[in-house]
Amino acid sequence: MNENINKSALFNGSCFALITTAFTFAIRAGILPQLGQEFGLSGEQLGFINSMWFLGFPISMILGGLVYHSFGPANIMRVAFVAHTLGIVLTIYAGGYAMLLISTLFIGFGNGCTEAACNPMIADMYSGVKMNKMLNRFHMWFPGGILLGALISKFMTDAGGFLASWQTQMWILMIPTIIYAVLFYGKAFPKPKVEGVTSLKENFKAMVSPVFIFLFCCMALTAITEFGPQQWVNIVLSRSGADAMLILALTTGVMAVGRFFAGPIVKALGQTGVLLSGAIFASIGIYLFSVVTGPVAYLAAIIFAMGVCYFWPVMVGATAQRVPLSGALGMSIIGGIGMFSTAIFQPVIGRWIDVATEENMAAGLSGDTLELAAGQDTLAKMVMFPGILIVLFVVFFFWQKNVTTTKHVPAEPV
Repeated sequence: MNENINKSALFNGSCFALITTAFTFAIRAGILPQLGQEFGLSGEQLGFINSMWFLGFPISMILGGLVYHSFGPANIMRVAFVAHTLGIVLTIYAGGYAMLLISTLFIGFGNGCTEAACNPMIADMYSGVKMNKMLNRFHMWFPGGILLGALISKFMTDAGGFLASWQTQMWILMIPTIIYAVLFYGKAFPKPKVEGVTSLKENFKAMVSPVFIFLFCCMALTAITEFGPQQWVNIVLSRSGADAMLILALTTGVMAVGRFFAGPIVKALGQTGVLLSGAIFASIGIYLFSVVTGPVAYLAAIIFAMGVCYFWPVMVGATAQRVPLSGALGMSIIGGIGMFSTAIFQPVIGRWIDVATEENMAAGLSGDTLELAAGQDTLAKMVMFPGILIVLFVVFFFWQKNVTTTKHVPAEPV
């Protein structure tokens, strides 16, 4: 069926589309302080801007999952290109808060389209062991792209002048966007396969099971545990004595390596063991972020990365193996709630920063000391997310200890 498909071009295009998604995460994290200064935005307002990235993502991801077989991956990626381009250009020429909200929503929508199209498209191009190998290689580019984007943002900011401006850094996002559009242009896409024997009715029925509801709730917390500290790293850690963007680069670098070697680790500890261990390491990492300064912050980054590294793929894998009748829709819903919960918590985190700043200012702090204290107070509050997960995953560990799971291995989202 897919003999005439240029698999190499389509796969490389998918990777550059995911790099675009990663760049929108990393470079936006790097320019967040500049946006706050230029437009006079509070931490809460910056949080609402961040939330648009995480809100647009699940909307298009779930819609794309529902229409993949009728609308097709080529059309979904056309929508992604238009959304990415609009989001980037509107951000660069934004005149204020409202336009930043709208432009960031477009970027998030484009990112979700990328996930909705590329995961099943790669699964349609390959099969068996080859399929899982290519999917893992594809998903390495989210943390890998964040690593690259964080280093680019740091280099441009340190260089000063024209390169340091947030507008110039946003233009960088157009590079992978144009590359994936060129790679996809004029190519024949694989015809979508019919999804198994399950119907949407069976999918929805499976999603009201206790296990799915439990995973649904846990995913909301695993996502904000991972994305909360990373998206705010340049603000909450900017005065810690360690380079905030290097911390982001180190974190995502460890995650990329960890995901490459995920198979043996998940096999040794099992899904429930990996999730519980991850919650423990994430709690330690975020706690260390809230109390240490200087080079020790880099050690905290490594511990934090070890904690959150496997959260997303293992949560989706647990959905596929423990609630198999939920199908691809169930996996999309799990991924969607992860992004949606992160969107909800962004302004909450921004508000925590504002309150911590006011309280420490009232206590007589100012300058770098004030910013450090506010950032650490905010991080201390974030420890509660993985702290709750420790309790939940202990329950899940014993609950699922003797449960037999299906051997199906799904496409992992970022």
